[in-house]
Amino acid sequence: MQELIISIMNEFGYLGIFLLIAIENIFPPIPSEVILLFGGFMTTYSDLNIVNVVIFSTLGSLLGAIVLYYIGKILNKERLKKIVSGKVGKILRLKTKDIDKADEWFDTKGNKTVFFCRFIPIVRSLISIPAGMSEMPMGKFLIYTIAGSLIWNAVLTILGSSFGENWESILDIFDRYSHIVVILLVIIFVVFISVFYSKRMKKSKK
Repeated sequence: MQELIISIMNEFGYLGIFLLIAIENIFPPIPSEVILLFGGFMTTYSDLNIVNVVIFSTLGSLLGAIVLYYIGKILNKERLKKIVSGKVGKILRLKTKDIDKADEWFDTKGNKTVFFCRFIPIVRSLISIPAGMSEMPMGKFLIYTIAGSLIWNAVLTILGSSFGENWESILDIFDRYSHIVVILLVIIFVVFISVFYSKRMKKSKK
């Protein structure tokens, strides 16, 4: 995977960075760290410069985020309610009011969530789906997505440029960061589900 990413970037430059980051946002398993760190390194030996690498990578992030936003919009709240009101809801012990609560939470916390999630592996892509489902205003979605993506892309590109040929040494650090974050997210998810269902069981016993 890494060799393919590097060969595409060497071949297509800014266009390669733009397309790879857009695809990475839609398919999270593709590592943006490799794209951005190597993109920074490329500025030390090619015609590419840091500003344009950041711009094209951010545009790629935005394109991918918009695609997922509209997927979320298609899978809107009303459709989720219909799914939850059927067999799926009974199996998962979910009710339509749970969807309303989640939607209300995103209405109040959505801006910060979209912004800060751009720094979290995997989640930075997937957060666009609930943003679309909750019908977060496109203007706000674009502003917070651009702001978060710009910071993340700039930091990694500058690091890649600063470390030059040793850019892969930083990649190991980001790999560890990604693994730790994923483990923490799994733990948080398990705890959340446990608390959610324990509360539901207590209510059902009353």
